[in-house]
Amino acid sequence: MFRLLTVATVALMFSGQTLAEPSQDQLTKDVLSLDTRLFTAFNERDIEVMKAMLSQDLEFYHDKAGVTNYQQNLKATENMFNSGTDLNRELLPEFTEVHPIPGYGAIQTGRHRFCHTAQNGEPDCGVFKFLHIWKQQDGNWQITRVVSYDH
Repeated sequence: MFRLLTVATVALMFSGQTLAEPSQDQLTKDVLSLDTRLFTAFNERDIEVMKAMLSQDLEFYHDKAGVTNYQQNLKATENMFNSGTDLNRELLPEFTEVHPIPGYGAIQTGRHRFCHTAQNGEPDCGVFKFLHIWKQQDGNWQITRVVSYDH
């Protein structure tokens, strides 16, 4: 009887895990691909792709600008795109980490470089830290939380 209870307990402990959970390597590849897609859209000023990749319940925490939501971020991004800036983002993969959130998605942390042309015509770049919470639902991935810091 004890053996049966032990087996049942172990089975219950692992019942929340599914065989569909990707391996760590696959999860990292998936998230890096999503990152590339999102920021290619940013660099190419494709707001429609960005809208699809950001959750409507997005919370964006910025160490200088405070907390904003989905609509506020879209408006600010559209305004920036319409300003004619040449701001571009580059991921620094050597600082990127991806960690699973079982039953939800993934945490991506890292550093990225943003560059634009300054008024003097010279490149102006900064490297900043970030954390993205990615949610996978029905095969679709979206960012639900962003923390941007060390500006």
